[in-house]
Amino acid sequence: MRILFAFLLAFCFSSLMAIDASISYASFKTDSLSYVEIYTHIFGGSVTFQPQEDSTLQAKVEVIILFKQDENIIKYDKFNLISPFTKDPIDFIDLKRFGIAKGKYNLIVAITDLNNKENAKEYSTTIQVDFPEEGLKQSDIQLLSSFSKAEKAGDFVKNGVYMEPLTYNFYNRNRSTLSFYNELYDADKVVGEDFVVSYKIDQLTDGKTETILIGHKRQKAQAVVPILMQIDITEVPSGNYNLVVEARDRSQQLLTQKTVFFQRSNPLLNIKPIEIAQEVNIDEAFVAKLSPEQLEYSLRAMTPQLPQSDVELVNFMLKNDSISGQRLYLYSFWVQKNPNNPEFEFKKYIEVANAVDKKFKSGFRYGFETDRGFIYMKYGQPDDIETREVEPSSPPYEIWVYYDFPQTMQSNVKFIFYNPHLAPGDYRLLHSTAIGELSNPQWQRELYRNSPNSINGDPFGGTGVNDGFNRQARDVFRDY
Repeated sequence: MRILFAFLLAFCFSSLMAIDASISYASFKTDSLSYVEIYTHIFGGSVTFQPQEDSTLQAKVEVIILFKQDENIIKYDKFNLISPFTKDPIDFIDLKRFGIAKGKYNLIVAITDLNNKENAKEYSTTIQVDFPEEGLKQSDIQLLSSFSKAEKAGDFVKNGVYMEPLTYNFYNRNRSTLSFYNELYDADKVVGEDFVVSYKIDQLTDGKTETILIGHKRQKAQAVVPILMQIDITEVPSGNYNLVVEARDRSQQLLTQKTVFFQRSNPLLNIKPIEIAQEVNIDEAFVAKLSPEQLEYSLRAMTPQLPQSDVELVNFMLKNDSISGQRLYLYSFWVQKNPNNPEFEFKKYIEVANAVDKKFKSGFRYGFETDRGFIYMKYGQPDDIETREVEPSSPPYEIWVYYDFPQTMQSNVKFIFYNPHLAPGDYRLLHSTAIGELSNPQWQRELYRNSPNSINGDPFGGTGVNDGFNRQARDVFRDY
């Protein structure tokens, strides 16, 4: 399975921003053809659920799927995806299969909320369908959210098993198992005898690969060998990983191999007590003077500076009102920044956080929790800001420029924020050139989505807009 896109954002039911969807795909084959499965997962909090006559709710989205080669549309489908009746907004999923020839394609998926047609997203990626003519053949790896014995046939059923796809490649601390499905083809002709299928998890750290878990299973040589596995990942720490599935003959010769990337968040694994010098009495340190409200405010303000693995730990402590743990963590963090005077370092940072909170405050969020405030606290004050509040063809937008960007060893890094709903101060990050931040090739189209005749070229998969006096963002973004 290849992950196409996953936008894991938080939306509330009464204030929708944009469809939050995760879409992935996997290629398989039969005796006569190859086919691609497209998995669509709609996050319920990001679409409009309409009240029904029986007091339930239901959402409906329109999905357009295109397979293109150059400007030619090879496959096309348009359908409505409807949620179950529910009392509260819920996620819902879909699977579509497309028979398709060997080749390279541009896969485009456009999704529109039919209860709020302004709420729409379009995504694209390049996919390769390629089963070799000779040798043992292997499908893509399909990550699964769950599986069970099927009571009847259906779209999600293969070989008598109901398999719900995991359309995003992320495992949080609540997931203790990794399940996957894979198929091997023509083993009866190519191998002709029992062979071994191996699976392993490789950790990716600073460009290095280390295998941390491995397993093997003997298989009989058949025309189609289905592989359904479940791996215990309870002890797999937070990080980036590859799941590798391969087949070898009795002489250990590699016959075929497939890989899929995933991420794991497991912040509570092997948590060690925070080490503080014995001569320090935490009850007498500056953190002891902070009220529970000040502790929470301070920890939330620190989020942009925290290692990603610590963010979930801090959220866990805040959720469970662990006041002593909060004080211990906060003190430990600042004593590492300035062992001689952690209180000075803390107060200096909170002074900036207070100013950012005041400047960027929006709705019910602290200013440093907004997109602009978060970036400011994470990377510091930009070297230049260009604000456009009255460009007729677009909502208000700002472009921030950092001439020197040591965090990623880049220079002339830019962020563009926009205010699509014209709410006071509600600027959202639209695109950035910073490594690791949101990169949106279609940012111009998103910015000018309400401008007639703005799209330049192909309405599906293009990235640009037509030149115009009222469409200056591209030039401003380029020239600054």
